[in-house]
Formats: sequence, C-alpha cells, structure tokens
Amino acid sequence: MKLLHRLGAAFLLSTVALAPAVAQVSISAAVADKGRPQADKDRDADRKPAEMLKFAGVKAGMTVVDTLPGAGYFTRLFSDVVGPKGKVIAYIPDEMLVKSQTALERANAAAAGRSNVEVVHDPLMAPPPQGVADVVWTSQNYHDLHNMAGVDVVAFNRLVLQMLKPGGVYVVLDHAAAAGSGLANTNDLHRIDPAAVKAEVVAAGFVFDGESKVLANPADKHDLKVFDPSLRGKTDQFVYRFRKPK
Repeated sequence: MKLLHRLGAAFLLSTVALAPAVAQVSISAAVADKGRPQADKDRDADRKPAEMLKFAGVKAGMTVVDTLPGAGYFTRLFSDVVGPKGKVIAYIPDEMLVKSQTALERANAAAAGRSNVEVVHDPLMAPPPQGVADVVWTSQNYHDLHNMAGVDVVAFNRLVLQMLKPGGVYVVLDHAAAAGSGLANTNDLHRIDPAAVKAEVVAAGFVFDGESKVLANPADKHDLKVFDPSLRGKTDQFVYRFRKPK
C-alpha cells in the first residue's frame, strides 16, 4: 500500500480511536522511564536524548515522522512525549528491504504495544500527504540516502518539505565526514560532510534554523568507519534543524 494512503489514513484517525496505551509524559520523564529497554539506556550518555528532543521541539499532540528508525531508540521516546493525542510514523524506504526485512522487523518490535506508532514502508520517492507532520527526524542515516541507487536526495528533501506543516522542522543528525569531503564517504565510512547536507536541504526549499553541538567530538579525525570498535558511539556528529517557511 502506498505511503500516501497509509499516512493519509493514519492522520484521519480520530484521537478517540487511539487507545490510550501510551501515557503522555515530559521529555525528562520519558528518558528517565525505568521501563525503557536496557539497551536504550546504555546508549543515553552517547546519544543525549533529552537534548535531542528539546532541540527538535517535540511536544504533546505532535505528529513526528521518524525516518529510517533503526531499532526504535527515538521512536519509543517520541511515542511517550507526543502521547495518545499525537502520532509517530516509523518510516522505512522499500529500498532498504530488498535484501533483508530486518529493518522492518526492528521497527515493528519498537512499535509493539504503542497505539500511537505506525510503521510504514514504501518507495522512497512516493508522494507523501501534504502538510501533516510537525517534525520529520532522521538520525545517523541521512548519509544512507546517497547509498540507494537512483535516489535524488534533493528531490527527497522536497517531499519532506511537502509533508511538513508550515513552520514544521526537519532534523538531520549524522556522523560527520571531513570538511570539504562532500559525499565521498557515505558508503565506505558511513559519514557525510555537514556542509553537503546543509546545501542539499536548503536547495529543497528549507531555511536553516540552527544546530546543536552536544554530539560533537573534536577528537574524531573523520578517517575511520563509524563502526570501528575504537570509535563506535563516540563519532563526531552534527545535528541540524531546518524549518519549512510559513
């Protein structure tokens, strides 16, 4: 089923229809929740979740699209903060599922028992519904868009622009490559030059709206793969916020 229809149906659901299985809590309470998976809590020191959600401006009742959600680390936090009147869409491009269903299985596991989370997969360039999301988020995966054959990343960013409400934000968190390297290391090191990201997103019609440096690591020389045991979890990361003009 097309993303357009899946998401459209999700946003037509009344808030009454969403069973209140997820209680609305503050960002700090969501992070402090003792019921979070231990694997998530073990990564908090490196991922700075409270700072990230505050930077993105996630609040109760919002609709958040978690693009390429991985194992659902942020999906679960978004779910708790937006509460039963909000919605979280965990979106996986079909291009990631050609060789393996692992990404879909992980997203479904994260959504289990959470009535305000819907897992959606579709071709990356499928037209989205217009003006429905408050926040579109992608964490440590934007560089992978460049590793998908035939994908026009600027065109994809334009689809994100269409999906956001006026004034909505698009947050990109990723592993930094060396300044001036552009797109050269998206596949071998799984890194991307922050300047290249900014240029692509602004070219799609967004306004650059700020950055967070809480995940920066000046000691990272940008020459190792992000999965290298000596560096994993400690890479130099950038966090950019872009806003759709009102």
